[in-house]
Amino acid sequence: MTMTTKHEIIKDKLSAYLKANKVDKGKILDQITGVTGSNRKSVIRRLKQLQLAEPSRISCRGRSTLYGPNVTVALKEVWELFNEICAERLRPQLGEYVKILRGCASWPHDESTTQLLLTMSLATIKRRINKFHRIKYGHQGISSTKPSNLKEIIPIRRGPWVNPSPGLGEVDTVAHCGSSLIGDYAYTVQYTDVATIWTCLSAQWNKGQLSTKQSIERIKTRLPFPLLGLDPDSGSEFINWLLKGWCDDNQITLTRIRPYHKNDHARIEQKNYVNVRQFLGYTKIDQLARVKLMNELYDYLEDYINFFLPSLKCLTKARVGSKYQRVYDTAQTAYQRVLVHPDITSTVKVQLTAKYATLNPLVLRSKIDQLLKQILSQTHY
Repeated sequence: MTMTTKHEIIKDKLSAYLKANKVDKGKILDQITGVTGSNRKSVIRRLKQLQLAEPSRISCRGRSTLYGPNVTVALKEVWELFNEICAERLRPQLGEYVKILRGCASWPHDESTTQLLLTMSLATIKRRINKFHRIKYGHQGISSTKPSNLKEIIPIRRGPWVNPSPGLGEVDTVAHCGSSLIGDYAYTVQYTDVATIWTCLSAQWNKGQLSTKQSIERIKTRLPFPLLGLDPDSGSEFINWLLKGWCDDNQITLTRIRPYHKNDHARIEQKNYVNVRQFLGYTKIDQLARVKLMNELYDYLEDYINFFLPSLKCLTKARVGSKYQRVYDTAQTAYQRVLVHPDITSTVKVQLTAKYATLNPLVLRSKIDQLLKQILSQTHY
C-alpha cells in the first residue's frame, strides 16, 4: 500500500473522527491502523494536520482583518508620493495629505477606506510600511573636507543647540564626485535652520570660495526669515576670508564645529542624505551645464521638503544603562513649525500661508522626477 493510499484512507475518516466521542475515536483509530499498518501516533498526527488544514477552520483562526488590501494600497500611495518617509513622520500628517489630495481631485479611495487609513495606529503603519519598503544601499562616498588656517579666528560652537532663534543654522557641502575626487564636479550647499528645520539648497561648480559665497547668498535670499548665523565644519569652502568678510558685512555670525566631531553636526549630516543623497544618489555630476538644472531642481525640492515632508525633533536624551533613551516631538513640517514659532513675524507667516495654498505635491513631485531624469542621464558612478 502506497503512502498516498494511506493518506486517502485517513482523509476519508476525518469527518467521522471529528464528530465522534472518545470511545468512538479509539475505534476509528483501530480501523485505520489495522488497514494501513501505520503507527497509532502517526495517524493521530495526520488527522490533526488535516483538521488544521480545513479552509473553514483556517478562516476562523486568529484575529479578523480590519485593514484590508484597499487600505494598504491607499497607505502606499501616500507614502510613495511623500518620499517614503518613516511612519513616525507620516502618521501625524496623514489627515493633511488626504485633504490636499482630495482638494486636487487625486484621491480615488472611498470614504470607508479613508476613515480606516486615518484611524490606523502608528504601530500598524510601521508594519505595513516595512512590508513594501525597500532599503536602498549604495556607495557611501568619501570626504572632501580639508582644514583652513582661519580656524583660529572663527570660534568653535560647543555643545548642543539650546532654543536658538530662527535664522541660526547648520551648513554643509555634499560632493557629487562618485567614487573619485579627481577632476571637476558639482557640489550642493545645504542649510538647515535649527529652530524650524527649514532647508535651503544651492548647487555650485566645485567648492571654490566665490562659488560657496554665491551659494550662501542664494540661500539667504530664499530663506523666509533673516539669516543670523552659519555653523559649518572646518572645510576650506567655508573657513576663508571671503566668506568671513561677507558674514561680517551682513551681521551674520560664523562659527564652526569641533574637528573630527561629526556628532556636533548630526542634524545637517542626516539631512545630507535625506534631502540630497536620497534624490541625487552618489553619482558623479561632472558637467557644468547640469549645475543650472540642479538649482532649478532645488527650487521645487525646497518647497516639497519644507511644506510637505515632516520631521522629528529630539526633546530629551537620557542615558539608561548602556543605551540612550530619546523622546521626540510630534512630526511637523518646517512650514508648520514656522507658523507656531513666536519669534517669526506675522508678515512672514501670512506670505508662507498664501504660498502654501498655491502648492500641489503631485505637481512638485512630477517636476522633481522630470529634472532628476535630466540631471542623472549620462552621469557616472
